[in-house]
Amino acid sequence: MINVSVKDVLGALASVEDPDLLKNIVELNFISDIAITGGKIKFRLSLTTPACPHKADIESSARAAVLQLPGVESVDIVMDSNVPFASQTAGGKQGIPGIRNIVAVSSGKGGVGKSTVAVNLAVGLAQYGARVGLLDTDVYGPNVPLMMGVDAEPLVRGQKLIPHEAYGVKVMSIGFLNRGDRPVVWRGPMLHTAVKQFLHEVEWGELDYLIVDMPPGTGDVQLSLAQLVSVQGAVLVTTPQEVAMADVRKAFNMFEQVQIPVLGIVENMSYFVCPNCATNHDVFGSGGGQELATRFGVKLLGQIPLSGSVRETGDSGVPIVLSASDSEVTLAVRGLVCAIAAQLSIQALKKRGLPIINMM
Repeated sequence: MINVSVKDVLGALASVEDPDLLKNIVELNFISDIAITGGKIKFRLSLTTPACPHKADIESSARAAVLQLPGVESVDIVMDSNVPFASQTAGGKQGIPGIRNIVAVSSGKGGVGKSTVAVNLAVGLAQYGARVGLLDTDVYGPNVPLMMGVDAEPLVRGQKLIPHEAYGVKVMSIGFLNRGDRPVVWRGPMLHTAVKQFLHEVEWGELDYLIVDMPPGTGDVQLSLAQLVSVQGAVLVTTPQEVAMADVRKAFNMFEQVQIPVLGIVENMSYFVCPNCATNHDVFGSGGGQELATRFGVKLLGQIPLSGSVRETGDSGVPIVLSASDSEVTLAVRGLVCAIAAQLSIQALKKRGLPIINMM
């Protein structure tokens, strides 16, 4: 007769560690709803993100650990995620109700593929099952509407704008309000007001991640975002050549000054794979992203190759993670998505701890 208790199950599971958070899954409160029926064990395992890069390994290790208990015949694991509210009041700044993480995607200069990274990051997170919003704050050059295939004015409900939805992502951009080729000619105070409205006067609903596509540089919009809300982290996009890295170094120092942690570096257009000989060519040099990451003590989150399909899919309004699911670019972006999700979970653990989940 089996005599396994809940305590025994938790004891076995305490041997399984999350490789990113460096704590065991019991200590992290990942386990709940343990049910024991004869030799059958069932429980829920809730990770901190649906894009956990170690999901399969953690599940496999948890099952193996419980199966080692005497008399256990089968283990049924319900896998889900519970993205923590990383910080709602950091530095005296308020979060946005319902939004668990705000992530700024930025660069020191234009032309490095920042919007491409932001769009594919948002869609990639949504593919994993996360609730995602994408806010385009590049007021002077809003590219997100084209890249997400959305060309319409937003609806209004009461005093709030309703974001459009594409590919499972809620999207808002100045391009929806100022359509066509009309330029935006605004001074700093107007930019601040626009950013404030997009953050607080849009009906975002419940989101695990709000990805903010920033304008290039270190100007008014970056300062407004830092002043208005608690931002969980920034992702800096560069290309390998020195002219791009020099500007990213300035951007890093700016985020450090406004107390927004940098989650890591993305090296875009990292290399070109020749379609005829399958040889990698370092068109813009090599090693720049890793050099920056090492210098600032952050992660190199990913290296995305240069590909004509990125331009084609961006122009067509179908992000490459959807239109070319098996391409080398898409595989690199998926790795990037998981790496950023992991860094956000680490930040949440450092700042606020993880959500408490009932053990019974």
